[in-house]
Amino acid sequence: MRSILTRVFSSALVAIFATIAFMSAPALAQDEGAVARGGLLYDKWYAVIKAPKPEATHPAWPASNTKKKDATTWRCKSCHGWDYKGVEGAYGNSESYLTGIKGIDGMAGADVAAIVAILKDDTHQLADKMDEGDFNDLALFVSVGQIDMSQYIDTATKAFSGGNAAAGANYFNTLCAQCHGKDGNKPKDLPESFGSLMGGNPWEGMHKILNGQPNESMPALTALDIQITLDIMAHMATLPTEM
Repeated sequence: MRSILTRVFSSALVAIFATIAFMSAPALAQDEGAVARGGLLYDKWYAVIKAPKPEATHPAWPASNTKKKDATTWRCKSCHGWDYKGVEGAYGNSESYLTGIKGIDGMAGADVAAIVAILKDDTHQLADKMDEGDFNDLALFVSVGQIDMSQYIDTATKAFSGGNAAAGANYFNTLCAQCHGKDGNKPKDLPESFGSLMGGNPWEGMHKILNGQPNESMPALTALDIQITLDIMAHMATLPTEM
């Protein structure tokens, strides 16, 4: 009798765990998609939701910075940086984006609802710009989507480590080259080649590889092992710097 009960109990446990696994997999995939969309919103929210570009400079943009104005000042990354560290990161040494504003890295792991409340406050001026789904995705990115890029990219020299260029070539040529070309200089309206981007702003490159490009059909790799992104970056650094 005990043997029969043990087998029944074991079978029940297997069924329970299988059910949990079945239910969790789609939920995890959905969450990763929301994180990546949040990363797109962080990049250029008005392009993602297809809203008109803001015409006026953001009220919180410091008057001391006259290099940027209008819609650019409404992008989260313009104040908080591609590395999410704001004035404590790469933008602390940037003439164009020097604002003195802190990063979002201090909110990593924070409650999503609390982050949404901050996004809707008077400082950010976004309360009437996005819907609840947008706010939740952006807040989810802030909470769980940030990568500590300082582990891989040196702020002072812009040099990065941890990637394997040979492995990255295989990833790039299967995941990226169809749209960007093997030399990383397509489409034609690309502002700069990937080789140039990796030498000048590897933080932007990393953010876009992980989360995609706003309003484009670029895949987001955030759900994959971070090593794949590092390998792709290492390969991109070997590409031509001229368009």
